[in-house]
Amino acid sequence: MLKKTFKRIDRGFLFIEEWSLFLTVSLALLTAMANVVLRKATDNVSLYWSDEVVRKVIFFSTYIGCVAAVRSRSLIRIDALPQLLPVLKKPLTLFSHLVVLLFSGTMIYLGWQMTQMMYLDEYAKTTTLQIPEWYFYAVLPLMGAMMFIRTLIVMVEDWRGKPEITGEK
Repeated sequence: MLKKTFKRIDRGFLFIEEWSLFLTVSLALLTAMANVVLRKATDNVSLYWSDEVVRKVIFFSTYIGCVAAVRSRSLIRIDALPQLLPVLKKPLTLFSHLVVLLFSGTMIYLGWQMTQMMYLDEYAKTTTLQIPEWYFYAVLPLMGAMMFIRTLIVMVEDWRGKPEITGEK
């Protein structure tokens, strides 16, 4: 039962991560390429908003990429010490997971507060495209919640001694 639930959550998160990253990075790439072509092919035509799109995509992909890094166990952690002293591997892995849970909880809390603050500020809009900033800040609590859930799943896998989801497709 728990394994099926984990798989369902994992597939949902994986779908969100892969497609949102694919679409946003494609948008940034096309926008940047179009801007370069327009600048080189014409004398004075430029997409003045392309830099803003690329910056927002980098912001988005950084945070959603954190969720994907938890799944693939690619987050920064203490790596050399467990190789020297194998007995420390489990305690340090647990410590690493607890720090990620603390970080994700902080992202949920502070991200929600920042999103609300931007939502209430009618002037908080992007410089060139005039998109409300709260859309971008909403990524923070979303990422925090996804990261928290993913970390709990990985912790259960570690506790059971076998990855049930990580690495499967």
